[in-house]
Amino acid sequence: MKLGLLLAHWPSTGPPGDHQSQVETAERLGFDSLWTSEIYGSDCFTPLAWWGRTTERITLGTSICQLSARTPASTAMTAITLDHLTGGRFVLGLGVSGPQVVEGWYGQPYPRPLQRTREYVEIVRRIVARETVTFEGEHYQLPLQGGSGLGKPLKSIVRPLRNEIPIYIAAEGPKNVALAAEIGDGWLPVWFSPKLDGFYKESLAVGFARPGARHTAETFDVPCPVFVVPGHDVDLCADALRPTLALYVGGMGSRDVNYHKELFTRLGYGSECEKVQDAYLAGRKDDAVAAVTTAMVEEVALIGPPAKIRAELAQWDETCVTTLLVSGPPPLLEQIAELVR
Repeated sequence: MKLGLLLAHWPSTGPPGDHQSQVETAERLGFDSLWTSEIYGSDCFTPLAWWGRTTERITLGTSICQLSARTPASTAMTAITLDHLTGGRFVLGLGVSGPQVVEGWYGQPYPRPLQRTREYVEIVRRIVARETVTFEGEHYQLPLQGGSGLGKPLKSIVRPLRNEIPIYIAAEGPKNVALAAEIGDGWLPVWFSPKLDGFYKESLAVGFARPGARHTAETFDVPCPVFVVPGHDVDLCADALRPTLALYVGGMGSRDVNYHKELFTRLGYGSECEKVQDAYLAGRKDDAVAAVTTAMVEEVALIGPPAKIRAELAQWDETCVTTLLVSGPPPLLEQIAELVR
């Protein structure tokens, strides 16, 4: 099991004060990768370029870049630029996000996210391969149809460092996971539980079996975010994560469309999810946090005494996950590295 550092979207106050030491610690400890993300605040590319300049070995990835934030050409240009600046260490992680962000923040249509993802990835790959790109899709056209009529097919004036940059797809539902296995070089889960490993392996197998799939299970990468909170009191450790789960289960998306809630319902916490969502949408966030049970946290996080975490790591090691993406100050990163070893 490899380790990666996830420096996610920033809190409202800005970047974490020890961000540079986290990056330096991860590289020193032999972490395989460093990832940044975005929602509707800080972007994912600028911090990756800033931190990447001080590293020499570690892979640099976006987890995730939101499709609706940029045209495929803009994302491809940024990927080419970062790949050059980092000496070929860049990985492009893409995701559609949800309708709340796509339509409310970016002002873009959300319907048919799978087809949108498929078209987006194909255009990015063609640009990185330095093709002269023409594309007539349902969501994207190059050149634009119905415009001035002056647009013409173009190719990048910069020769990419690599003619292929790895593309990982963020997904939660079975159809999205299958799409990631079919067209991606890796899958980025949002939440993961070893109990759902069989379910996800079946979805991945559907994608691997499709004509033109790029990988098999043996060559496919699955970096997965997981919270690690060591401590003697399991319930106190869970307290640190209850607000995050309450936000995702209760407040992400809408009452009827919330993929995070669906995942925890799939794990058997349907009634708990209803309580969390009812309280959160009613503005009773403290009640929503209280409704997140310790068992829910233990499904997707490694919490409690070190011996307990070590035992549970063995379960993760049997899953399709190839890399644990962890977060925390340098002392915690040291402790996590020791636990994994």
